[in-house]
Amino acid sequence: MYAIVSSDICPLYLRPSAQCELADEALLGWRVELLDEPAPSWYQVRTDYGYTGYAPADALIVGDGNADRWEALERRTVLRGICSVRSEPRVQGWQVARLVRGASVAVHGQPNDDGWQRVSLPDGREGYTKAGFLFDVQKPQDEAALRRRLGAMALLYKDAHYLWGGKTPLGIDCSGLTFMAYRLCGVTIWRDASIREGYPVREIRREDMRTGDLLFFPGHVAMYLGDGLYIHSTAKNGSDGVVVNSLDPDHAGYRADLAEKIAHVGSIF
Repeated sequence: MYAIVSSDICPLYLRPSAQCELADEALLGWRVELLDEPAPSWYQVRTDYGYTGYAPADALIVGDGNADRWEALERRTVLRGICSVRSEPRVQGWQVARLVRGASVAVHGQPNDDGWQRVSLPDGREGYTKAGFLFDVQKPQDEAALRRRLGAMALLYKDAHYLWGGKTPLGIDCSGLTFMAYRLCGVTIWRDASIREGYPVREIRREDMRTGDLLFFPGHVAMYLGDGLYIHSTAKNGSDGVVVNSLDPDHAGYRADLAEKIAHVGSIF
């Protein structure tokens, strides 16, 4: 059986309890598969990218029919970091819901002259948000364009604070950052800091890395931006979030603790 995430952020825990480690997050409008019901008000779920965790039942709309109806609607993905759905097509409307980058909403009709788009949510609520906050995820067919977009999407999260298991501008970890940058470009990669068989990232030579490729360190992953720069989410004191560092020892952003420990370079190209 399947379900659709109906809260802005659905936490996926290692156990069916909010008092434990956060493993991942699923966002509003995402489809998950229900694997088990281990405790009252909890489901074990698997995401469409193969990650599993325990989700609170009140964050989900359960049922294959509900999931199919939702996915049959015309939908758009939120690109703005954080925005809201208002009760009316004006800023004075009350907030129906909060949206974060990567969430999915259904769109109805065309935006009005002021750019307000009528949208609906998986639980049936309706309201309005600015059409400019939404976009249609499409993978660029040109390699150069895709590489540029990957870097641009990762940079959207710059300065977000580090959150283990996080995937949003409200908090994001290293693999959450690289996963979301790729997902917003229409490519699904593994969510952890490793190269996993069955997913499109493959190991390449370090000397061949280009913008959009991934740098893997022990327990950590970053995206290469070109010119020796890379972007990553790090819990290192003084950074505590998404920052740009350098592989160049003469650069102010050089981190020897990472530059000297690159284990692999990965690419989808």
